[in-house]
Amino acid sequence: MEKVKDGCRQFTAGGTAGLVEVCIMHPLDLLKTRLQIGSHYKGLIDCIFQTFRNEGPTAFYKGILPPLLAETPKRATKFFTFEVYKDLFNKPSIDPSLSLSLAGLCCGLTEAVVVNPFEQKSSAALAREIVRIDGIGKKGLYCGLTSTLARNGTWNMIYFGLYHNIKLYVPDAAENPMTNLFGRVALGFTAGTLASVANIPFDVAKSRVQGPQPELGIRKYHGCWQSMKLIYKEEG
Repeated sequence: MEKVKDGCRQFTAGGTAGLVEVCIMHPLDLLKTRLQIGSHYKGLIDCIFQTFRNEGPTAFYKGILPPLLAETPKRATKFFTFEVYKDLFNKPSIDPSLSLSLAGLCCGLTEAVVVNPFEQKSSAALAREIVRIDGIGKKGLYCGLTSTLARNGTWNMIYFGLYHNIKLYVPDAAENPMTNLFGRVALGFTAGTLASVANIPFDVAKSRVQGPQPELGIRKYHGCWQSMKLIYKEEG
């Protein structure tokens, strides 16, 4: 019974954290996606000014509904399944530090399957049209799934592996609450940054596959590995 309660707490906490994160981070995520699929921006500052000048301040929250709908199940799934996989890999034959990374990898892969349909850069009406024309397979709502699996799996493997292994060296909250708080914040920031550096190539590939193609009616970016090779060849 205690495990069920703990699972519910993880699910609720993860979903709530996801909603708060989207409200704060959506403008940056929008700018990131525009920089990844648009070649006419000179950089982040130029993208901010062009967006503000051409579309106004509300443009930074364009398309926020799909992420809001996605983040609750995404984060809830991530933290709930991480605990499930952590128990699954908690075996004497598996090194404890490795088991945490494996749990992170598996929860990332599970999360990717849940979230991929919401990652399409489209409205609800266009999503219905995608399902009608292309179905829910790799050409429809699950277009770009390989990139999403690679992105989420990599991020979660590195983040959870680093965070939970190094967290053991952070002073206990009962002994020094402020040091514990700042230590966890710094650790989370560092682990998240390193995980993002590692997974950004897959995120760029995902944006190219799921986003609008350079030429109307011609699909230039077909899948994760093909897109990464093509981007490296053309853009370095």
